[in-house]
Amino acid sequence: MTFKFNTKTVHFQKKAEEKNVSKSQPIYQTSAFSFKDLDDMEDFYRGNKEYLYTRFSNPNTDDLGQGVAQLEGAPKGVATSSGMSAILAGVLAVVSHGDHIIASEDIYGGTYQLFATELKEFGIEVSFVSMNNFAEIENSIKVNTKLLYSESITNPLLRVEDLPSLISLAKKHNIITMIDNTFATPFLIKPYELGADLVIHSATKYIGGHSDVTAGVLVGNEVLITKAKTKVVNLGCNLSPFEAWLACRGLKTLAVRMDRQVKNAQALADFFRSNLSIAKVYYPDSVSENGNGANVSIDLGENYNVETFFKSLQWIRIVPTLAGVESTVTYPLRTSHRSVPDAIRSKLGITKGLVRISLGIEDDEDIIKAFEEALNKAKL
Repeated sequence: MTFKFNTKTVHFQKKAEEKNVSKSQPIYQTSAFSFKDLDDMEDFYRGNKEYLYTRFSNPNTDDLGQGVAQLEGAPKGVATSSGMSAILAGVLAVVSHGDHIIASEDIYGGTYQLFATELKEFGIEVSFVSMNNFAEIENSIKVNTKLLYSESITNPLLRVEDLPSLISLAKKHNIITMIDNTFATPFLIKPYELGADLVIHSATKYIGGHSDVTAGVLVGNEVLITKAKTKVVNLGCNLSPFEAWLACRGLKTLAVRMDRQVKNAQALADFFRSNLSIAKVYYPDSVSENGNGANVSIDLGENYNVETFFKSLQWIRIVPTLAGVESTVTYPLRTSHRSVPDAIRSKLGITKGLVRISLGIEDDEDIIKAFEEALNKAKL
């Protein structure tokens, strides 16, 4: 059956039970699966049985990988223990010792650390470039360049990547593209359908949606995902069945949550833009017909005391993450980009006044009132 997006979020493919069919998918909370005899167990290695050991695969983790793949329009997906492990599995499915990656300079701080430090120890070279500068990208391409990496909407400055142009450039040079679609989700952007080879999600964020699970998902073409799954198994990056079940439960409400969160973000961005005392408002335009994203970033500049602003937020919590049903704020300088060198932070615009806001599903008037009061108290 061919479903539209909202229906897919609820009715994504699930493993069917032969007996005692449950309306809700059961949790296969087991480390291993049993067999009636040795020949029955050997059937797993012959490809006649799906499950042997949960580190290899499990119905719940398969549900999550395939559920997100279906929403992205990709043929195959694999669930992992976190967004970072999804990135690692995807990268290692493409590159190895002696290879070169071109990555966006304004990626998430954790990804920057992985690329700048850990991959270096694997003998993998990474060049960080401005993805707005196509001449710089082409000048950075080497004979050993295998991967081009960026984010559909960047963290924390919310720059929207020109994916069609970026993917076209990569294909021209026979380079694999890998896109982090965590901030946009397939509700707004589907990088795989635009031609990307691999798409990753920190399912901890909008896929799970309730701040109660840490998970990752990598989707893409069958050849690369098969390689990536081998990395997940061999490196122990697998997700537990319960976490996968929680993320699948969250996935069912992705569309309705994102619809409200995106509308709240637009309302808050409009409010901030009406305040001439705020140095800069970061919120994209024309992302998709479903809206422009569920995060807003602002630079308070010199007109506000940052410490007072954070202390005055009342019911809006300060957290080092995003995407729950509650509106939250974070301080990139001391959280996501804490380990990024000062010179790079300064170049990107990650200043002492930068605040990233993740919108929840509350009433927009209550959200705006909370930020208005915090701004009034923090005004210098």
